[in-house]
Amino acid sequence: MQPAIIVVGLGSGDADQLTLGVWRTLQEAQLIRVRTDQHPMMRLFTEHGLAYQSYDELYEQFDAFPEVYEAIAERLLTEAQASGQPVVYAVPGHPMVAERTVQILRERAPQEGVKLTVKGGESFLDQAFVRLGFDPIEGFQLLDAGELTAGLLRPQLHTVIGQVYDEYTASDVKLTLMERYPDEHPVVIGHALGVAGEEQILTVPLYELDRTPGFGNLSLVWIPRAQEEQLRNRSFERLHEIVAILRSPEGCPWDREQTHQSIRKNFIEETYEAIEALDNDDPVHMREEFGDVLLQIMLHSQMEEEVGTFSVYDVIESLNEKLLFRHPHVFGDLGAENAQQALESWEQMKAEEKRRKGIDPEQQSVLDGIPPDLPALMKAYKLQKKASKVGFDWDTLGPVLDKIEEELGELRAAIAEGTADEQAAELGDLLFATVNASRFIDADPEESLARTNRKFLQRFRYIEEKLRIAGRTFDQTDLTEMDRWWEEAKQHS
Repeated sequence: MQPAIIVVGLGSGDADQLTLGVWRTLQEAQLIRVRTDQHPMMRLFTEHGLAYQSYDELYEQFDAFPEVYEAIAERLLTEAQASGQPVVYAVPGHPMVAERTVQILRERAPQEGVKLTVKGGESFLDQAFVRLGFDPIEGFQLLDAGELTAGLLRPQLHTVIGQVYDEYTASDVKLTLMERYPDEHPVVIGHALGVAGEEQILTVPLYELDRTPGFGNLSLVWIPRAQEEQLRNRSFERLHEIVAILRSPEGCPWDREQTHQSIRKNFIEETYEAIEALDNDDPVHMREEFGDVLLQIMLHSQMEEEVGTFSVYDVIESLNEKLLFRHPHVFGDLGAENAQQALESWEQMKAEEKRRKGIDPEQQSVLDGIPPDLPALMKAYKLQKKASKVGFDWDTLGPVLDKIEEELGELRAAIAEGTADEQAAELGDLLFATVNASRFIDADPEESLARTNRKFLQRFRYIEEKLRIAGRTFDQTDLTEMDRWWEEAKQHS
């Protein structure tokens, strides 16, 4: 006789929830195993003299639930193979709802020659729909408290979170929910739904979720679906929807008329405004300006979605795949003990990406891959950095500073005797040599110049403030006085 396991569901706690077919299977069984006897249905077993063994002792032997579930499945398969009759395995609720041991059995039983039969049973969801009073067709998701992440949450759906065993689990659930919901948002706690004399249904503000006693094996949390604009507006899907509406025939006339080229400059401007917020260490404006940059990405992606080439979700997919591929030291088997090793790994994977696309890195110029429209200062820095990787560079800072002196002398000579074009060319050479020095002192030239620009603005505004206080204008001062105020400003900065 082929070894066999019959899985049955005990319902969520009330004897009236037990199906007639499951009850007959239990009464006819010679070997009954239950995942846990911490379930109201065990009273029915006792009343009718049904002998059984539970696996509760395994919960004490292992530190994590996944290990417990693997151990239960292993023991069941062993017992089924050793026995000459089917083993009936009874689990709370429905065998196919939030029951990991059954999933493990479904994976392993065929491989080990054990026939597996799964019989239904009323799940805790049946009672949740009845006792909490919502229709799942309105939109519904069931989530496991142990694997809950903010990315899984959809406020527009009814959300039931199961496996909320204790206050510690409830605390983890609360912290995750707070990433999407306000602290005061109402949530519903259900204990032993449908079990006479034990059922409790409580509505509490989210921040009190883990301060409410009574969590156990029959507890769940329900967050009713929400239509508040505040919650909808915290989702990426809502942003995608808004941008699509703006570009639609019923949307904004200005947005509809735009093309990649017509708003190209907006992308650049918004990026620089975001950089300014970063430089000012201004979180309020960072939040706003980052949104403006994201809007540019959304608009350009929407234009392509409208002609069927790609959508913003394809953009996200490509980015995720790139990040995973280029970080084998994080998501793969390689290791990186410091930032330099991580960077080397990144560069190796970039080269491998090119090879997979049919591009031979050996046939490319060392200087390929630098965007032509980069600001000149940043482009010079990147050109020199790439050239230095193949040894086209000085070994120390000294010759770099000598080169700056040389270029400065040539600029002086051009100013004294040369044409305007020659002067401009020599000025470019001086700037290029100065950028080279920045690499040797680990100072980004763009950031360094931006810092000096900010310093100049601050000190010049100090001069303007001094004139304003004195009731005078620039026509009523001279360089000597302004220089004195400039020196004062330096003392204040």
